[in-house]
Amino acid sequence: MDNCAVVGINWGDEGKGRMVDLLTEHYDVVVRYQGGGNAGHTVLNEYGKFALHLLPSGIFREHTVNILGNGVALDPENLLAEIKDVSSRGVTVTPDNLKISDRASLLMPWHRDLDALEEQRLGDKKYGSTKQGIAPFYSDKSQKKTVLAGELRDPKSLSDHLHELLEWKNLTLTNVYGAEPYTEESLKKWFADFCEPLVPYLCDTGSYLEEALDQGKSLLFEAQLGALRDLNFGIYPYTTSSDTLSSYAPIGSGLPSLKLTEVVGVVKAYSTCVGEGPFVCEMHGEEASRLREAGSEYGAKTGRPRRVGPLDLVATRYGVGVQAATGIALTKLDVLGYMERIPVCTRYILNGEETDRFPFPSDLEKAEPVIEYLPGWNCDISGARSWDELPKAAKDYVLFIERSLACPIIYVSVGPERESIIRR
Repeated sequence: MDNCAVVGINWGDEGKGRMVDLLTEHYDVVVRYQGGGNAGHTVLNEYGKFALHLLPSGIFREHTVNILGNGVALDPENLLAEIKDVSSRGVTVTPDNLKISDRASLLMPWHRDLDALEEQRLGDKKYGSTKQGIAPFYSDKSQKKTVLAGELRDPKSLSDHLHELLEWKNLTLTNVYGAEPYTEESLKKWFADFCEPLVPYLCDTGSYLEEALDQGKSLLFEAQLGALRDLNFGIYPYTTSSDTLSSYAPIGSGLPSLKLTEVVGVVKAYSTCVGEGPFVCEMHGEEASRLREAGSEYGAKTGRPRRVGPLDLVATRYGVGVQAATGIALTKLDVLGYMERIPVCTRYILNGEETDRFPFPSDLEKAEPVIEYLPGWNCDISGARSWDELPKAAKDYVLFIERSLACPIIYVSVGPERESIIRR
């Protein structure tokens, strides 16, 4: 397990944080390579329960160095709050175990404003944004209108750059949305309060990773969200604005020449989705409420109730393919213990015909799920720690998924705790 990426196979919220927290025992460096504070990785360990939005999930391991790569939407305000929170609960965070790419762009306060203003403008056609500024941030980055973290080292040059950006951004805020403009004074205070404290953490992450590889160290790459939220291959336009795929890990970490040796794709034992967009196998009513409560399915960042449904094998096969997964971590199997029969979406009906291929995004609204049922196990399996301890029906469910995905399931999670895992 030299260079491994842990990625989401579906819509996000699959349990990547708990898997990274588990696997970091075997890795020297953990890298977040894309996304920002718009999603949360929930981790439960000896320090307590955490919802990490920017900090890599390896921060709880004393021997692990954690990196925020150049592909990350670096939100200084939220990052400092997160560092303060975990530090107050006994977790050590210093420039020795947290390093930030000097090529990462800063997510500015106006990015959050623009995100909220655009969702408000869209009204009923909104995309379901978390309003953390992600889309405006990546838009500005593509237009070469962001501040690189490394600029914090040169206050004079930074001041000149900010003057230019401020004039440009206020035109959009005032003329398009009728919002209040920002002032140079308010920005200077924001930089002093939230950006200057991060300067000691800055480094050339590409050079650091290259040296780590030369020293024989192992690298773990932590993705945000899932394949179906990827900007290029997801359910566009109901996607995030970054590349959520494993193939982006070398670029977003700072070392494009790096080769991944393993990709662990995380799949929940049933389907969940936060936000807007097509969700073919969605449950409704009492059936949905019971599954949502059994799995505590509420957004780690927003607290919004997640949409829920049976495991969607059509979408999951597609996710396994685009993520190039070499193995699967199946999470939350224990949640299904109350079901007498477990529904699974095995195919779609589209234009009157059955298909097992994931369709073009705009066709998803017309697709209907084909549901099959597998026997439930009707018992609590959260105490199981080996494959042999699982009931036959639970094993059969796992094996059915494995055959359907044509990808080995190497981990089965039966609870949120670090040790609640079965290794196959």
